[in-house]
Amino acid sequence: MNPLIPRSLYYSNTNTNMKTAILLHAIGLAALPLANAIPLSTLHHGSIAQQVNISAQQIEAIAPSSKSCANVDVPDECATAQQAAPNIAKAFQTYKVTSPAEQAAVIGLIAFESVDFRYNRNKYPGVKGQGTRNMQSPAFNKKYAESIPALAEKLAPVADDSGKVLDLLLADERYDFASGAWFLTTQCTDAVRKQLQSGSEAGWRQYITDCVGTDANEDRKAYWQRAVQALGVKTA
Repeated sequence: MNPLIPRSLYYSNTNTNMKTAILLHAIGLAALPLANAIPLSTLHHGSIAQQVNISAQQIEAIAPSSKSCANVDVPDECATAQQAAPNIAKAFQTYKVTSPAEQAAVIGLIAFESVDFRYNRNKYPGVKGQGTRNMQSPAFNKKYAESIPALAEKLAPVADDSGKVLDLLLADERYDFASGAWFLTTQCTDAVRKQLQSGSEAGWRQYITDCVGTDANEDRKAYWQRAVQALGVKTA
């Protein structure tokens, strides 16, 4: 496997093996309670959620090559741990992801999907509109963009162009890095989240297979294990 190519295509609309794409359980945005998606426009309001601290050192422990973007093949997409850490912390505050076990699972997932934060657009096979650090499908990126009030005016004229929708999300680092937290809090069931919060491997596997909809393989597990260690999660 080429380490420079994002591994997962799990947010696309076909159902094949790990090397192609696996369909997720798409949940209509209209059916979601409005409370599930807290607008990123509230990001700096301290009363919205408790303070979350994620350090660059923790991110480097999870995604070792994120220490630097020197000599990467797509410099415009690469983000260092110094860039990733505050944006991930803000995302958890915005979407009220306060469980360290959930935080570890999300960080491990987006670090894996973006190849240590080197990419935010799908490279293989190059699906138009697939991206963010969570490597979401165009369908989920549209739902995500629709949930952000600050993007409403800009989104309206480009809503049917998946590439331009992704461009809107990537224009602001907060939105780029918050996609994983948004997906967890709006697309995963309460039952999945409850098991994930236990810190157990079984809970993590259920999150990956039942919500993300892909294989909980050893490569993904390695990222999760580094994340739970870096965040001090007690695993069962």
